[in-house]
Amino acid sequence: MIRKVAVIMGSDSDWPTVKGTCAQLKALGIPYEAHILSAHRTPAAAAEFAKSARANGFGVIVCAAGMAAHLAGAFAANTTLPVIGIPMKGGAADGLDALLSTVQMPSGIPVATVALNGAKNAAWLAAEILALSDEGLAEKLAAARAEMEAQIAEKEAKLQTELAAL
Repeated sequence: MIRKVAVIMGSDSDWPTVKGTCAQLKALGIPYEAHILSAHRTPAAAAEFAKSARANGFGVIVCAAGMAAHLAGAFAANTTLPVIGIPMKGGAADGLDALLSTVQMPSGIPVATVALNGAKNAAWLAAEILALSDEGLAEKLAAARAEMEAQIAEKEAKLQTELAAL
């Protein structure tokens, strides 16, 4: 049985971007739940969710937060499940503070980090982690990569045709 992915946002303002994570997980057939929990405004609820995530059937946690509100780090501190951080653009530093607070973790408490607003890649990384113990998902990911490769080959052929016509 495939484990679920928890998709956590620090604020509902993150939803327009984080929706991409949920859509990609759904497209890959991966069960997920999405929640709004704040490391600073609901710290007890966030910590409890992280502490009970494994027992509740989750295999990976994805956390999105902007500015220096380090939601992913707070979750990583309370679970041994893999945590993927999505630093969100915005604020006075336009996301640089979110990126740095997500990347700069103390030894022993890692957070995998995707690009600013990298919601879809967070879903792909979660899928790759879950595929370590799910051969069906691993095959689905390999097929998706082959499809990407075919799309690029098609675009390359189109480009070469257009160049020849110049």
